[in-house]
Amino acid sequence: MSFHPNDVVRRGRAATIIVCGLMLFLTGAFFRTQILRGQQWVLQSEENRLREVPLPAPRGTILDRKGEIIAENIVGYTVSILGQKEDSLRATMKRLGGLVTLSQPQIDQAVRRYKRAPNRPTVLLSDASFDVISVLEEHRVEFPSLIIQSSPKRFYPDGPSVVSFTGYTGEISEAEMAAPEYQGYKAGQQIGKQGLEKQYESHLRGVEGSRFVEVDARGRVLKEAGARADQVPRGGEVLQTNIDLDLQRYAASLFGDTLQGGVVALDPKTGEVLALYSAPSFDPNRFIGGIPADYWNELRNDPRRPLYNKALQGQYPPGSTWKLVTSIVALEGGIAKMSDHMPIPCTGGMQFGSRYFRCWDKRGHGSVDLTGAISKSCDVYFYQLGLRIGLARFLAGGTSMGFNQKAGIDLPEEKRPRWPETVDYYNRRYGPRNWTNAVTLNLSIGQGENVQTILSMARFYTALATDGTAAKPEIVKGHPERKALYHLSPAEQQELRLALASVVSSSGTANSARIQGVVLAGKTGTAQSGRHVNGVELNHAWFVGFAPADDPKIVVAVMLEYVPFHGTVSAGIASKIIAHYLKVVPISLINTEG
Repeated sequence: MSFHPNDVVRRGRAATIIVCGLMLFLTGAFFRTQILRGQQWVLQSEENRLREVPLPAPRGTILDRKGEIIAENIVGYTVSILGQKEDSLRATMKRLGGLVTLSQPQIDQAVRRYKRAPNRPTVLLSDASFDVISVLEEHRVEFPSLIIQSSPKRFYPDGPSVVSFTGYTGEISEAEMAAPEYQGYKAGQQIGKQGLEKQYESHLRGVEGSRFVEVDARGRVLKEAGARADQVPRGGEVLQTNIDLDLQRYAASLFGDTLQGGVVALDPKTGEVLALYSAPSFDPNRFIGGIPADYWNELRNDPRRPLYNKALQGQYPPGSTWKLVTSIVALEGGIAKMSDHMPIPCTGGMQFGSRYFRCWDKRGHGSVDLTGAISKSCDVYFYQLGLRIGLARFLAGGTSMGFNQKAGIDLPEEKRPRWPETVDYYNRRYGPRNWTNAVTLNLSIGQGENVQTILSMARFYTALATDGTAAKPEIVKGHPERKALYHLSPAEQQELRLALASVVSSSGTANSARIQGVVLAGKTGTAQSGRHVNGVELNHAWFVGFAPADDPKIVVAVMLEYVPFHGTVSAGIASKIIAHYLKVVPISLINTEG
C-alpha cells in the first residue's frame, strides 16, 4: 500500500491541530485551577489543617433590685480532645487516666459527646480544677491533641439561698437539641435547666465565638495561636430582677437545717417578687460541669425532697388561711355581713348528719360574728357559713377567683392548684350517690378537695391587701398586671383587713407575731397532712399576712410541711421577714432579748 505525499501532509496538519488543541485545553485547565480557583483551593487546604475550637459566651449576669449579684461568671477550665476517632479517643482517655481521675460516667459522657458532634472538640472535663490543669500542662507534649482553655463558669454567690428561683445551667441534651426552642444550638453548649436560667435563656445565653488551631494529618495540634483571627464571643444580657437579695438571704436563714416548706414575699401593689425560697435547698454550683453522682443520689434519696420547689410546686390544703375566701364569697353574694352571727354557737364542735365536726379549739368560741370568727378562726362558724353559701355557689366563687389556675409567675416550674369547678366533679369522682353535703363543711375551712400552692395564696392576699385585685407575680421587672378577684365595697374591704389585723392582736390566734409600731394583718392555718409519727399528727402550718395593715408594702406567705405544731410558728417566721423588710422589730424578738 502506498501513500500519496499530500496524504502525509494532511495527516501531519491534523496531528498538529490535535496537539495544539490539547495543549490549549490543558493550559486553560491549569489557568482555571491555579489562577481562577487558586484562592478556593488555598482556603480548602487551610481548612483541612485548621480546626475550630468553640469559645463559650459568658451568660448574662443576674442582679437583684438594688444591683447586687445573684448569678455571675467566674473563670473555669475545660479539657477537650481534638480530631480523634472513637477508638483513639478511648485510648487517649485511658492514658490520661494515669495522670488525672476520669470516672466511668465521665468517659461514657465524652464518647456520647463525640458521637453527637464528631467535628467539634470532644470535652473530657467541663469543669476542671486548677490542679488538674497544672498536671496536664506538665504532660502536654505527651498529648498533642489536647485542648486546654479557660471558659466562663456560672457561679451563684448565695447558691442554696437563691436556687429556688435562679435554677441552674447544664449541658444541652440530645432531646433538648431536637426541641424547636433550641434550634441552632450545638452539642456541648450550656443552657438554663430550671428557674430564671431556663425562663430567660434567650436573654442570658449570648453568642458563641471560636478560635482556630493548626493541626497535622493526625489531628495533633501544631499551633494554637494566630492560625486565623478569632471570632470573639458575645456575652448575654444583664437580667435585673425584683428580688431583694438581703430579704432572700434572711428568709432562707430562718428555715435553718431543720424546717421544710417554703415562703413567698410579694409587693401587693405591683406583684414584684421580693423573696421566694424552698427548704431544704441545694447548691446549684455543684451542678455546674455535671452533677457528681454521689451528690445527685443524696438529693434524690432525701425524704425532705430538696429538688422539689415547695413554693411553686407544693400543693397543700390551705387550712384556715382559706376562711377569707369563704368570707368573701358570702359577702359578695349578700349571704352574710361582717356583723352576722350563726344559729349554732361554737361549743367545740357541731353535729352534721351522723358526723361530729370539731372546732380546732375544744373549749369553743361561743356566739361570734364574722369578724370574731376570722379573729378566733372558729371552725363551727365557717361550717355554717359554708352551708349557707351552698356547694355550687361556693365552687363557682372559688373558680371565679382563679383558685384552679396558675398565678402566672415568670418561672417554668409553677404547678396549677386544684379546686373543683362544679358539683359534677364529685359525681365523677365518688359517684352521684356516694357523697354528701359534708364536703362543703370541709371546703369552708380549707380542707377537702382543695390544694393550693404557697404562691397562689400569696397572690390572693395581695387582693386583700389592696382593692380586691390581685397582682401577677413577677421576678423580672416587666409590666405589672392586676386582675379583679372579687368586688366588695370599700367598707367591707376595710372590715376584712381589720378582722385580719385582730388575728395578730393581743387577743388573736397569732398574737405572738406582733410587730412593734406596725399593724400586721394576716391569718394562720393548720391543715391536716394525713401523716403521723409515733402517734403524733403532723400538720401543714400556714400563715399569710401583710403589713402595714393600713398601707401594705409587703405580703408574705409561709408554709411549713409535716410539723407537730400549728400556724403560729409560721406566723412568727412571716413576722420576722416582714419586720426585716420594713426595718422594724418583731415583738417576739423584743420579748426574747429583753
